[in-house]
Amino acid sequence: MSIQNNLTQVQSSFKNPNCRLVAVSKTKPIEDLIEAYEAGIRDFGENKVQELQWKQPEMPSDVRWHMIGHLQSNKVKYIVPFVYLIHGVDSLKLLKEINKQGKKLDRKISVLLQVHIAAEDTKFGFDSEEVLSLLQSEEFQELSHVTIKGLMGMATFTENEDQVRKEFRGLKALFDQINQLALPELKEFEEVSMGMSGDYLIAQEEGSTLVRIGSAIFGARN
Repeated sequence: MSIQNNLTQVQSSFKNPNCRLVAVSKTKPIEDLIEAYEAGIRDFGENKVQELQWKQPEMPSDVRWHMIGHLQSNKVKYIVPFVYLIHGVDSLKLLKEINKQGKKLDRKISVLLQVHIAAEDTKFGFDSEEVLSLLQSEEFQELSHVTIKGLMGMATFTENEDQVRKEFRGLKALFDQINQLALPELKEFEEVSMGMSGDYLIAQEEGSTLVRIGSAIFGARN
């Protein structure tokens, strides 16, 4: 099945018209990305800085690049000039480094705060209390070159749909709670990035605005 056909199938299954698709293109060749681009995709997600770096100049300039993997502070500078959205900000240290690099280029960098919602220990992220504390701290208010666009979370890898739904619902509840704080620094707080190839339909039902889909579009990874 072609990438075009896969995309049509995925998009026709969407349950929420307000949810956008990020095509996760990690490990895939440029030809596959071009095919997805020609089918209308503009949002591409990569999980490795090095891969993002070499793919970016090979693709049209209107592509919106999403860094969806775990980002190390010492690699922030390589993607700050062009990245559209960093999904997995999981520490104040990383937030400060993104701010520092954004300041150098006089560019505000859009990020999502990663919240640990899964039952597994392998996932990164803040817990709910840490997020609320961070957003109301003086240190956060001093970050002039970072825009917090919302939250990101990954559910437990399980076939138990009730557990997945509960985890997504918890993330959306935290998102709503933060919006009710009406903090002036969070004027653009509007994204809930949750849901991947295996659970994006549940994520959409629970209020996701961004789903990250790779294998259902491009096929199994190498």
